[in-house]
Amino acid sequence: MFNDKQLQVLNYELDSSRIKTREKGNISLSYIEGHDVIETANRIFGYGNWSYTITKLEQVSQETNHNQNVVICYKAVVRIIACDISHTKEIAREDVGFGTGVAKTLSDAHEGAAKEAVTDALKRAMRSFGNQFGNSLYDKTKNHQANNESIPSSSSKTQQINYRQSSPTVTNVTTNHNGNIKQSYDPYEYESLFRIGLDVVEQNGFLIVTGDDIFAKKDSIKACGFRWDGKTKSWYKQIEQGAA
Repeated sequence: MFNDKQLQVLNYELDSSRIKTREKGNISLSYIEGHDVIETANRIFGYGNWSYTITKLEQVSQETNHNQNVVICYKAVVRIIACDISHTKEIAREDVGFGTGVAKTLSDAHEGAAKEAVTDALKRAMRSFGNQFGNSLYDKTKNHQANNESIPSSSSKTQQINYRQSSPTVTNVTTNHNGNIKQSYDPYEYESLFRIGLDVVEQNGFLIVTGDDIFAKKDSIKACGFRWDGKTKSWYKQIEQGAA
């Protein structure tokens, strides 16, 4: 469906000048910005040869943080259609995204969360078209160096958690802030938690949520698939097989 020139551009390595980096929780996240994705789609596919539709937009949680700010999380599903020049053939892609809005007023929190969720879903759907839309950023074997920020110095903190037999046995949970550490899960899945000040650490085949006011943020945590263990007062989730 795509012509030779389009295929050639889609297969180019991602330009490091387009990669941005931000610290979220215990990791360093590399990403490309939403406006960059749209500009790239216009450049490769052509104006009028692609479009996107928001097929679902719903609120998944609402909380108040320790600063008395409203914290709202949204989930969005975006469908993308790319056409050839003659508009006789098309390819459709769809993916889900999450966004968190933190503000003093409900309206501002809703607006921020909804916009962020749609942008996240758009970028995740677009990445199926290859490197130019950030797909290579998900490849753990590649070391992408953004040119806008330096990699933070490594530091760690250790938290002792004693679990009973009904829950994962976890001791010496280490939260490492070095972006070069390999992980057996996709950190982008829990970006909504990082935005509200929580960390996700892994130990003995389980993911554990750490941070302040954990129970008060239960709706956001549950939306990411974690389960509450009342005996240990902790949120946990088993790492899926094949995720590593």
